[in-house]
Amino acid sequence: MRESKYGFRKLVSSFDYAFQGIKYGFTVGQNIIIMTFFAITAVVLGFVFKIKTLEMLVILLLIGIIVPLELLNTAIEAVVDLHDGDKRSKYGKIAKDCSAGALTVASIIALIIGIIIFLPHIIDLF
Repeated sequence: MRESKYGFRKLVSSFDYAFQGIKYGFTVGQNIIIMTFFAITAVVLGFVFKIKTLEMLVILLLIGIIVPLELLNTAIEAVVDLHDGDKRSKYGKIAKDCSAGALTVASIIALIIGIIIFLPHIIDLF
């Protein structure tokens, strides 16, 4: 009998692989840990300052963009390292640099948005 390409076991396996990838990202990269710290801090500050629902949604959306981008960056680095080994090819460097650059741009935008959201609340404390 032919195995179906769909099914509960395949679904469970796909989630297992996804969680293995997340676990790997957290075990090899300090950046994702730093980003997670800032993400948790932003959410906690959102509750402390009682920010608007829309502002909290923006923060959650940014977290949902930046953490997966970090995982993709880690994946791209792994694939390039697998292909290049110690050769350090020009194209491998381009792939790694562009991947890191995309993450950096998103992180800078998130920082600016975080400042726009939280700075008025911080100023009100003084």
